[in-house]
Formats: sequence, structure tokens, C-alpha cells
Amino acid sequence: MKRIAILPVICFSLICRAQENDTSSVLLPVEVRAVRAGSTAPFAKSNLSRNDISRQNLGQDLPFLLNQTPSVVVNSDAGNGVGYTGIRIRGSDASRINVTLNGIPYNDAESQGTFFVDLPDIASTLQSIQIQRGVGTSSNGSGAFGGSIHLSTNEVIRKAYAEANNSFGSFSTWKNTLKAGTGLLGGHFSTDIRLSRISSDGYIERAKTNLRSLAFSTAYLSDKTDIRLNVFTGNEKTYQAWNGIAESDLRTHRRINYAGTEKPGTPYANETDNYRQDHYQFFFTHRFSPLFSFNTAFFLTRGLGYYEQYKAGETYSDYNLPYVIKGSDTAFTSDLVRRLWLDNYYYGNIFSFQYTNQKTVFTLGGALTRYDGNHYGNVIWAEQGIAGNPTWYDLDARKKDITLYGKWQQNLNPSLQLYVDLQYRGVTYVINGFRDHPDLTVDNRYSFLNPKAGLSYRLRQSLFYLSYSRGAKEPNREDFESNLTDRPRAEKLNDWEAGWEFKSKSSLLSANLFYMKYKDQLVLTGKINDVGAYTRTNIANSYRLGIELQGGYEFSKWLRAAANVSFSRNRVKDFSEYIDDYDNGGQKLNRYKETEIAFSPDKTGAATITLLPVKRLAIDLLSKYVSRQYLDNTENDSRKLNSYFTQDIRFNYSLPFGKSHSATFLFQVINVFNTLYEPNGYTFSYYSGNQLSTENYYFPMAGTNWMAG
Repeated sequence: MKRIAILPVICFSLICRAQENDTSSVLLPVEVRAVRAGSTAPFAKSNLSRNDISRQNLGQDLPFLLNQTPSVVVNSDAGNGVGYTGIRIRGSDASRINVTLNGIPYNDAESQGTFFVDLPDIASTLQSIQIQRGVGTSSNGSGAFGGSIHLSTNEVIRKAYAEANNSFGSFSTWKNTLKAGTGLLGGHFSTDIRLSRISSDGYIERAKTNLRSLAFSTAYLSDKTDIRLNVFTGNEKTYQAWNGIAESDLRTHRRINYAGTEKPGTPYANETDNYRQDHYQFFFTHRFSPLFSFNTAFFLTRGLGYYEQYKAGETYSDYNLPYVIKGSDTAFTSDLVRRLWLDNYYYGNIFSFQYTNQKTVFTLGGALTRYDGNHYGNVIWAEQGIAGNPTWYDLDARKKDITLYGKWQQNLNPSLQLYVDLQYRGVTYVINGFRDHPDLTVDNRYSFLNPKAGLSYRLRQSLFYLSYSRGAKEPNREDFESNLTDRPRAEKLNDWEAGWEFKSKSSLLSANLFYMKYKDQLVLTGKINDVGAYTRTNIANSYRLGIELQGGYEFSKWLRAAANVSFSRNRVKDFSEYIDDYDNGGQKLNRYKETEIAFSPDKTGAATITLLPVKRLAIDLLSKYVSRQYLDNTENDSRKLNSYFTQDIRFNYSLPFGKSHSATFLFQVINVFNTLYEPNGYTFSYYSGNQLSTENYYFPMAGTNWMAG
């Protein structure tokens, strides 16, 4: 197998700040606590602090900063974690993972996916992250079927600071970040600002990324009332790399990119995705007494962008354009360049009312949101010319979402705690046509009632818990278009969790058992459309059954270790596979009694060994294992992703100087042993010439690369 030549990465980080300023406000903001699980809540969860985030934040997208947490698998279109990335939790993709930013829904309203590339370097602004696995607690936004990720930027940094981070590395990767904050002025006012730039050529050929972002937050805090305004804006331009690499090219042309190659000669230079997203968040919090508090927030998320493509030999009529007449000749087809636009507004209100005393925590909360989206496409150039209106489709979509939830946490005695959670969610979704099916309309309404309940029991240093949660969610936009004859149904999930946690001064152990029983789960089939979206279909019965184990131990002042491993059985029952028959037309049907769910490894694991050989120097040895995955639900060994095991090493040296300054130097080797692996892909099959042909495509990751400083 050909070895890949990799350039080194250099990273330098200089931090100038008061050394006490790492201390944020002790309590999480009300809007964040409303959606997060408390320390004794009966759900599987992981928490990352600001220090956990910053020690590994060198420019990769947010999913890669979560890679060491349990049951997580990440991937990257460009192969180096910069630009478009993906994350799965317990085998569930981003469209099933509920994400909130300061309690405000972040998932795209229509695809229900999460595109962190739209807010570049958001990790540099985050104060904390909570990852919940399974249905978890009630939240705002789309339903959680694999997990939830709750991001917070609203904690208060009490001391003034200034910080500069600069990185350079493999594939001409650059990251420049400037941050500053006033601290808490006069005990009441606080302002923070960040400017970021990230660029990379990508591991995959021409998978260039150019990202810009701004984060601004200002707040007024008092004993009873807090007011905060957040503005986040991100601008991304990425060269398309969503086609993957054919199996036939994987060994010899591992970095090849097919995007733009419809253009004769050299690939089209502007085969790019271009998108800007602006977030405006306004929060008001009032504490009526030590027992009662109220929070509300109004938000607007504005998105505008397009992707551009060179298409060869396109028929004018497919674009509602008249044929071009040149003298006595008529051009019926032409090479052309098109732009497919998305212009949307997502806005609304979240709120929560919380009552807290020594034995009881009660939260009443919810959200009212609306999405107005406009999809349209333009032909901006045609080799044979353009006659008529270059806009060939212009379609609208609207979505309204009402969420109400009540959470009650009651200490029944000093050791036993009851948790009860009830959520109502109502969704109205109207789609006035699709690009390829402009006459297909959707006007659907959904009502979901999702109860959750659990018990937690504390015995000395151990916590035992048991919970049941119900989740439900509507199909996404692509599900409606790709199922023209059989409209997709809403998904439902019953999730049982049981766990044990043990904590001491030097050790941490935990075990979590889960059984997730689906009805009408929309399961990936492995097919993909021309913009990288997978086709899904309802499966009547499927389930995930597994155990997640975690452990950590501090052996001495200079040695500590932490690890997690997940074992699971992920099965779909009575699966029907339809394969196109190009010889006879129609499709052939294969039935399977029970098979493994696509993209659901039965084993994942991660480990970190930290050495502290001298003062202020930390050496982290990082490992990640993901077992075999299948590209579709047939459990066919010719359609799979191989297992992989990768190892990284990271050096972190902090040098304080003066009374209020410090410099942090980083050196990181990623994929030390040059493992060539693919964590993502897709497949499709067909009959031609009386033979079954299967086309597999993969998204390979970079070999050995370095980050140093």
C-alpha cells in the first residue's frame, strides 16, 4: 500500500491573561441547566470543561474534539478534520443528535443535521460541553435518537484576558484566533470577543477550506437580573469533497477528488460550497428569590449560501430553458455552471422557569420556533449560451415547532432521587415542491408526547441509576423527496438505561447498559444523491443493545490514565433490499430476517494515558478503536468499512511569565503509525448484463500528520 507523504504542522499559542481567569461562574446559566442533565440525573453523559476543550483545539472541527468520548465515531470529507465533518453517537448520525447552543436549537430545521463548519472555531468560544447518549433529558429542537450535544458560551469569565492562538500545518493548514474579554467590570458588566480564521488545502485533492468567524457577547449581571446579547457569525467556502473515492481508486489514488472533473481538461476551479450563517441571541434572566428563577431568550439564525457545480452535456429543457438557436443550428444540450441556493430564517423564543430547594428541582420550559426557507437554483453560465430565465426552480418551505416540557427532580430521602420528565412537541411542516419534483408538496402535522422517568441511588462513593425515555421525531426533507410512493412515517424510540458510577479522589469507574427499541426507524440504505445526502426508509422493528464502560485512575502525580469501551448489538429485523434491474427494468427484492444496522460498529474504544514527567509538561498518548461497519443494512462483507485503530501523541507545555501572562506550546502527532482507514462511505448496487454490480465509495482519512509549537 502506497505510503502518503505528509508535511509537518506547526502550532503556536500565546496566552496573556490574569492567571485566576480560568475560573468561570460556578453555576451554569439557567438556559443551559434547563436542557442539561444534572450530576445525579439517571442518564449516560460526559462533560467537557473549558480546559478540556482548549488543550486539544488546534483547528479541527468540533466533532473531532469529542472523538475520545464513549460510543463516538467521527469523519471528515477533506480527510483532516477541517471543513465538513460528521459525528455518530451509538451509530446514530447527526440528524438524530439534538444540538443546542446556550439552550437554543442548532440543528438545521429541514435536514435535522448539524453543520459545525457554519460556525468555524466555535470551540474557542465554548465554556463547556455536555454529551448525552440515548434520548436523554428533554431539550429544545429536533428529537434526540442517538444523543444530545449541549454547548455553552454564557458562563462568566470574571478576570480580564487577552489571547492569541496561531497554528500552521499539514496541507497548508492555518488557524489564527484572537480573543479578549473585559472580565467582570464593576461587578456587573462583561464583554467578550473572538475573531478566527481557518484555512486548509485538505488531505483530499483540492478539498480546500477557507473559514472566517466572529463571536461577540456582552452582558449585564446583577443580584436578581441578567441580560446578555450574543452574536456569532461564520462564513465558509469549501471545495466540494462529498463524492468520496471509488473502491477501485482507494489503493492507488487515495487522495483523488472527482468534484469538478465534468469540465474538460483541468477540474473546474470553483466547484465550491459557499455559506454564511449569523446567530443573534438575546437572553433575559430574573431571580425572584433564592428558590425561583426565570429565563427567556429570543433568537434569529440567518443562513444564506449556495454550492456551485460544473455540469457537462446538460439538456436545456431540464432547466426550463429554451433551446439555443444559432443560425440554422439548434443547441439542445450544453455544458453549464449552476448554483443551488438556500436562503433561510430560523427564529423563535426559548424559556424556562425553575424552582430549586434542598430536596426539589422543578423546571418548566419550552420553545416556539419557525423556519422560513427558500430553495432556488440559477444557471450562471452555459457554453452554448442562455435564453430565458436562468432560475429554473424557486421553492419555499415552512416549519413551525412548539415544545413544552416539565422536569421534576425530587430527593425522596438522602440517598434516593426521583426524576420525572414529560415533553410535548408539535410540528407543522410545509414543503412547496422539490428541485427534481416541483409538483410534489408536503403539508404534515405531528404531535409527540415523550415521557421520561428514572431513579438514582447514592451509596457512599457510588451512584446507581435506572431510567426509561421515549423519543419521537419527524422525517427530514430528503426523506419526503426520496420516498415518492410511500410517504415516510415519524420515528419512535423507547430507551432503557441502567448505570453505575464510582468516584474517588484518584479514580473513576462507570458502566451503562442501554436498550434502544425503535419503531419505524428511518435507516440508512447506503444510497446517496448528487449532494451527498443519504436515502433512508422506515424499518418497522430495530434495536440497539449494549454496554458502555469507562474508567480513570491517577497512579501517581506524574501518571494517570482514562479509557472507555462500548460493546453493542445493533439489529434491524425483516429488512427488504430493492436493487435496480437495468436489464429488465424495475427492481429485484432481497429479504433479510435480521441484519446489522448500517454504520453501527459493535465495538468502539478510546484511551488516554497522561504523563507529567516535569512541572508544566503533559504528554498525552491517545488511542481510538472502531470495529467493522457495514455501508448498508444487508450485512454484506463486500459492502463494509474495515475496523481501524489509531494512535496520537500530544505534548503540552505551559510557561508562566510575569504575574499575569503565560505561553502554551503544543506538539501533536496525529495517526502516529500511518493507519490508512475510512470511517465513512456509501454504496449502491444494480443488475446489468445479468450480473450484480456493487459500487462502494469511501471517505479516507489522512495518514501521519503533525501539530507542533
